[in-house]
Parts: sequence; C-alpha cells; structure tokens
Amino acid sequence: MKPTSAPTPPAAAFVHPLADCQSKHLGADTKVWQFSVVLPGAVIGANCNVNSHCFIENDVVLGDNVTIKCGNYLWDGLTLEDNVFIGPNVTFANDRYPRSKQYPEAFARTVVKAGASIGAAAVILPGVTIGEGAMVGAGALVAKDVPAHSVVRGDYARHVYPIQD
Repeated sequence: MKPTSAPTPPAAAFVHPLADCQSKHLGADTKVWQFSVVLPGAVIGANCNVNSHCFIENDVVLGDNVTIKCGNYLWDGLTLEDNVFIGPNVTFANDRYPRSKQYPEAFARTVVKAGASIGAAAVILPGVTIGEGAMVGAGALVAKDVPAHSVVRGDYARHVYPIQD
C-alpha cells in the first residue's frame, strides 16, 4: 500500500505591510489589505478577505469566509456570521442617538446571519438582525430586522419630530 501524503496545512493569515492589524485573532487564509486598521479585540475567522481602507473595532466578530469590500467601518457591537458578503461603503451604525462625548453603557448588537449579503452603500442601523441568506439591496436603509432568505431594498428620509433639547 502506497503511503498517502499529509494534507497541506492552511496558510497563515496575510496582513499587507501597509495595514495596521493589531488583532492576534485572525483565522487561517484570512487576508487584510493595505490601509486597513484592525483593533486588538477584533476576532476574524478563517478564509476572510478584508479589502483596503477598512476599519474594524474591538467588539467585532467575523465568522469564516466573510468578504468585506473596500471602505467599510465595522464598529463595536457587530457580528458577521459565516459566508457573509459586505459590499463597498456599507455603513453600520452602533448608537441610535449619538451625541459628542456621550457614550451608551453598551452598544446595540447588530447581527448579520450566515450567508447574507449587503449591497454597496447600504445603511444598517444599530440593533437589527439580518436573517440567514437575506439580501440587502445597494443603497438600502435597514431600520428593522430582515427575515431570513428575503430581499429588501429602498430608503426613506422623513421628518419625524423636532429635537427637544
């Protein structure tokens, strides 16, 4: 009987020399490209691709096989499960009522479930869950949970009420 060769071990994560990756929690075969910043508490799974000009804060978790296109900022309180796709320039917010130098005790948790995709320039408000396999159209404003295996699109801006200081 002929001996079989051992499987090739997965490659270590690749961090471009012009990236500032402070996290030690990078899965095998993950790539972090130039001009991206990854803070030390971030956890990134295996075989992920973080394109250039991205920022990933401490309380962010990425599963395996996640793609983050250029120009994304992933703020504290965000979880992206396995096989998630984030198009370019998607905006994730983590504070529903932001004020300068006033921080909530905890940021709302936003979860993008496995296999979901978010199109370019979509805006995801804090505390929503985007269901498994769902698709968010480019430029959409997501203010409520998105059911699994559904497609959402569109946006709106309307006067709600005057600010009471």
